[in-house]
Amino acid sequence: QVQLVECGGGSVQAGGSLTLSCVVAGYTANRHCMAWFRQAPGQEREEVATIHSDDVATYIESAQGPFTASRNNAKNTLYLEMNSLKPEHNAMYYCANGSVAPCDVLVVAAHPDQVLQDWGKGTQVTISS
Repeated sequence: QVQLVECGGGSVQAGGSLTLSCVVAGYTANRHCMAWFRQAPGQEREEVATIHSDDVATYIESAQGPFTASRNNAKNTLYLEMNSLKPEHNAMYYCANGSVAPCDVLVVAAHPDQVLQDWGKGTQVTISS
Protein backbone atom coordinates (compact mmCIF):
# COMPACT_ATOMS: atom_id res chain seq x y z
CA GLN A 1 0.00 0.00 0.00
CA VAL A 2 1.32 3.40 -0.98
CA GLN A 3 0.87 6.39 1.30
CA LEU A 4 1.59 10.04 0.55
CA VAL A 5 1.81 12.57 3.37
CA GLU A 6 2.08 16.28 2.72
CA CYS A 7 3.45 18.84 5.17
CA GLY A 8 4.83 22.35 5.18
CA GLY A 9 1.63 24.27 4.75
CA GLY A 10 0.79 27.23 6.95
CA SER A 11 -0.10 30.89 7.04
CA VAL A 12 2.11 33.52 5.48
CA GLN A 13 1.72 37.08 4.29
CA ALA A 14 1.44 37.94 0.65
CA GLY A 15 4.86 38.05 -0.94
CA GLY A 16 6.17 35.35 1.36
CA SER A 17 7.37 31.85 0.65
CA LEU A 18 6.59 28.29 1.68
CA THR A 19 8.06 24.94 0.76
CA LEU A 20 5.74 21.96 0.82
CA SER A 21 6.96 18.40 1.18
CA CYS A 22 5.34 15.11 0.28
CA VAL A 23 6.80 11.92 1.72
CA VAL A 24 5.94 8.71 -0.07
CA ALA A 25 5.88 5.36 1.70
CA GLY A 26 5.34 1.95 0.17
CA TYR A 27 6.13 0.21 -3.08
CA THR A 28 6.48 2.86 -5.78
CA ALA A 29 8.79 1.28 -8.34
CA ASN A 30 6.52 2.12 -11.28
CA ARG A 31 5.30 5.47 -9.94
CA HIS A 32 7.69 7.64 -11.90
CA CYS A 33 5.38 10.63 -12.23
CA MET A 34 4.50 12.87 -9.31
CA ALA A 35 2.25 15.89 -9.23
CA TRP A 36 1.04 18.77 -7.09
CA PHE A 37 -2.58 19.88 -7.13
CA ARG A 38 -4.49 22.52 -5.22
CA GLN A 39 -8.11 23.17 -4.45
CA ALA A 40 -9.42 26.47 -3.15
CA PRO A 41 -12.77 26.68 -1.33
CA GLY A 42 -15.62 26.55 -3.79
CA GLN A 43 -13.35 25.90 -6.73
CA GLU A 44 -12.36 22.86 -8.74
CA ARG A 45 -9.13 21.02 -8.11
CA GLU A 46 -6.32 22.45 -10.20
CA GLU A 47 -3.06 20.85 -11.18
CA VAL A 48 0.03 22.92 -10.38
CA ALA A 49 3.00 20.87 -11.57
CA THR A 50 4.23 17.44 -12.50
CA ILE A 51 7.71 16.06 -12.10
CA HIS A 52 9.24 12.94 -13.54
CA SER A 53 11.67 10.67 -11.72
CA ASP A 54 14.46 12.19 -13.84
CA ASP A 55 13.62 15.55 -12.21
CA VAL A 56 12.03 17.11 -15.29
CA ALA A 57 9.13 19.31 -14.19
CA THR A 58 6.26 20.93 -16.06
CA TYR A 59 3.96 23.63 -14.69
CA ILE A 60 0.67 25.35 -15.33
CA GLU A 61 1.23 28.82 -16.72
CA SER A 62 0.43 30.69 -13.50
CA ALA A 63 2.92 28.59 -11.52
CA GLN A 64 5.77 29.00 -14.00
CA GLY A 65 8.38 31.13 -12.26
CA PRO A 66 7.21 31.53 -8.67
CA PHE A 67 6.79 27.77 -8.04
CA THR A 68 9.48 25.10 -8.30
CA ALA A 69 8.83 21.38 -8.03
CA SER A 70 11.66 19.02 -7.17
CA ARG A 71 12.12 15.55 -5.80
CA ASN A 72 14.63 13.52 -3.86
CA ASN A 73 14.20 9.95 -5.05
CA ALA A 74 16.55 8.59 -2.38
CA LYS A 75 14.29 10.08 0.31
CA ASN A 76 11.05 9.34 -1.57
CA THR A 77 10.12 12.98 -1.12
CA LEU A 78 8.53 15.52 -3.43
CA TYR A 79 8.83 19.26 -2.84
CA LEU A 80 7.05 22.39 -4.00
CA GLU A 81 8.85 25.65 -3.34
CA MET A 82 6.43 28.54 -3.58
CA ASN A 83 7.62 32.14 -3.76
CA SER A 84 5.87 35.50 -4.19
CA LEU A 85 2.72 34.03 -2.71
CA LYS A 86 -0.58 35.81 -3.35
CA PRO A 87 -4.02 35.53 -1.73
CA GLU A 88 -5.22 33.62 -4.80
CA HIS A 89 -2.80 30.84 -3.81
CA ASN A 90 -4.93 30.04 -0.78
CA ALA A 91 -5.81 26.38 -1.13
CA MET A 92 -5.39 22.87 0.10
CA TYR A 93 -2.36 21.44 -1.68
CA TYR A 94 -2.19 17.76 -2.56
CA CYS A 95 0.51 15.52 -3.96
CA ALA A 96 -0.09 12.46 -6.07
CA ASN A 97 1.87 9.89 -8.02
CA GLY A 98 1.38 7.46 -10.82
CA SER A 99 2.81 5.67 -13.82
CA VAL A 100 1.44 7.99 -16.51
CA ALA A 101 3.61 8.73 -19.53
CA PRO A 102 4.54 11.27 -20.56
CA CYS A 103 4.67 12.89 -17.15
CA ASP A 104 3.41 16.24 -18.35
CA VAL A 105 1.12 18.74 -16.68
CA LEU A 106 -1.26 18.87 -19.65
CA VAL A 107 -1.42 15.08 -20.01
CA VAL A 108 -2.12 14.60 -16.31
CA ALA A 109 -4.66 17.43 -16.15
CA ALA A 110 -6.85 15.71 -18.73
CA HIS A 111 -7.66 12.70 -16.50
CA PRO A 112 -5.87 13.02 -13.15
CA ASP A 113 -7.93 10.45 -11.27
CA GLN A 114 -7.31 7.90 -14.00
CA VAL A 115 -3.57 8.38 -14.43
CA LEU A 116 -2.50 9.07 -10.84
CA GLN A 117 -2.95 6.09 -8.54
CA ASP A 118 -2.06 7.49 -5.13
CA TRP A 119 -3.05 10.74 -3.41
CA GLY A 120 -2.21 12.46 -0.15
CA LYS A 121 -4.72 14.12 2.15
CA GLY A 122 -3.36 17.61 1.64
CA THR A 123 -1.78 20.49 3.51
CA GLN A 124 -3.42 23.89 3.87
CA VAL A 125 -1.78 27.05 2.56
CA THR A 126 -3.22 30.37 3.71
CA ILE A 127 -2.02 33.71 2.37
CA SER A 128 -2.99 36.93 4.07
CA SER A 129 -2.95 40.25 2.26
